[in-house]
Amino acid sequence: MHPRQHTFNLHRALPAAAAALAAAFVAGCSSPPQPAARLEPPTPAQVQSHGVETPVAAAQSHHVSNAANPRAYRRDAATHLYGLHRDRIYKGRMPPLLYAVGVLQVEVDGRGNVRNVNWMRAPKQAPEVMAEIERMVRAAAPFPAPARMGKVVYTDTWLWHKSGKFQLDTLTEGQD
Repeated sequence: MHPRQHTFNLHRALPAAAAALAAAFVAGCSSPPQPAARLEPPTPAQVQSHGVETPVAAAQSHHVSNAANPRAYRRDAATHLYGLHRDRIYKGRMPPLLYAVGVLQVEVDGRGNVRNVNWMRAPKQAPEVMAEIERMVRAAAPFPAPARMGKVVYTDTWLWHKSGKFQLDTLTEGQD
């Protein structure tokens, strides 16, 4: 075989080999999904020192929030709502004029159950939106159990598009 012909074949095979090597490297770098954290049942000492509701409630909920204040919990709650309503999330920046904007206060007990919803600023021109938001919030229970706070009252702003899709101010992609 002529040396030049051998080099030519090597140059043709080199890009394919490099691509295969890169694919193998990338595949080897990905880590397997991590299992969800599980909370062990509380010990009797935990129940006595922290009260029954917080540790027991956290143990009974499949999601636990370690937020230390309502503002931090709001992010956990928004993430929870987005996870349940992926198909209802408005993708991208919201337009300048929205169909409805509402500010809702939600009370969540130590188990993640919704105890109360209170409109701080209700979109009264769109009562169907108010009803739908309340339905979505109540249906999303149990929320992440507020393990460090025992219970929580948090507030978030709902940005509602005329298509029926929404964003929460906590996780918004912005508005034009």
